[in-house]
Amino acid sequence: MDSFVVTVFFLTYLGMAIGSVPGLKLDRTGIALLAVVVLLVSGKVGVKAMGTSIDVPTLLLLFALMIISAQFQLAGVYGAVAEKVAESPGSARRLLALVIAVAGGLSAVLANDVVCFAMTPIIAEGIRRRGLDPRPYLLGLVGAANAGSAATLIGNPQNILIGQVGGLDFWNFLAACAVPAALSLVAVYYCIVWVWRRELDATPEPVAAHPPPEGHRWQAVKGGIALAILALLFAAPLPREVGAMVIAVLLLTSRRMSSREMIGLVDWHLLLLFACLFVVTGAFADTDMARHWVNWLAEHGWFPDSLKAMLPVALVASNSIGNVPAVMLILAVWPTPDPGALTGLALLSTLAGNFLLVGSMANIIVAERAQAAGCRLSFGDFARAGIPMTLLTMGLAVIWLRLGGWMTW
Repeated sequence: MDSFVVTVFFLTYLGMAIGSVPGLKLDRTGIALLAVVVLLVSGKVGVKAMGTSIDVPTLLLLFALMIISAQFQLAGVYGAVAEKVAESPGSARRLLALVIAVAGGLSAVLANDVVCFAMTPIIAEGIRRRGLDPRPYLLGLVGAANAGSAATLIGNPQNILIGQVGGLDFWNFLAACAVPAALSLVAVYYCIVWVWRRELDATPEPVAAHPPPEGHRWQAVKGGIALAILALLFAAPLPREVGAMVIAVLLLTSRRMSSREMIGLVDWHLLLLFACLFVVTGAFADTDMARHWVNWLAEHGWFPDSLKAMLPVALVASNSIGNVPAVMLILAVWPTPDPGALTGLALLSTLAGNFLLVGSMANIIVAERAQAAGCRLSFGDFARAGIPMTLLTMGLAVIWLRLGGWMTW
């Protein structure tokens, strides 16, 4: 019966919202995997149906991009850049602007989660050595990583998914989203300066330059060449996932970097979460309730093909169940989304992730890595800067999407 599948679906997404199961050390990935096993054991989903539900090209592209990002991580690029930024001369506000510009730029071409993971401890320690409070800089790091990643189809997992499912053109997407993403970086800066103005009035202490983290210049150059070739391949008729996998395999055939090390840096938890949610949302999309829900939304004008519907849906869903599960759910029940609406979904769901601590995986990564580095970022710290930051950046994005003709109001 549909009721069993619907129950499993709602319990799964309740788990996505809470993030764990009380009394158990089960995270979002574990919850999604448990749901898939329940559907398999109950016979509601067969192994063959499960295989057809999973979007393999999306997973291949995600995997390949993680390998490319691992190339930069093992080459010491993230650490070297973060050290340079933290030791840069100038005022506290200039340091903040540098953190935001670098994090936003890197996240547009590399996975924002990896950028946050690699840079957070170095920024936290480097800023502390300057006698400054690291919190506004870490909030600038993650706010910029989310905003910058909105510019391209490879900046974050939900954009990768939307681009693959919708067959969006890489360069058309960049033309649509680069400007609002850049404006959002400016908005992130001014929101943090306004909220943390007292901390940012302090004068940074001069600090002796640290020896740069161990790295390999040629390996960094090789990663840059790989990214350039990837961009060219995205303009070719070759499927994106095939081109990305070719580059990933070439990077793995290295004389210096072990393939085990590089593959070990792949976020297997995220890939498994994607695969499991494909199965759960696919099973739900086949139920009568899902079809009734879609019809009801369409009849009442709340289907997310207009800005007035997309804006609240993206904001609420991203900050309750998370932007990746939210996008997967929307795509599962959205019959025929047009490219403009998909572009709006990618841009708005990404910017919505800055609203609260739970809004995106990048936020959680920064909070956890900062805690390990001795700097506590509370829920309130995120909300104080994140709420005005998100409302302003989403407002700018809505105006841009409307004026550019990508979406109607």
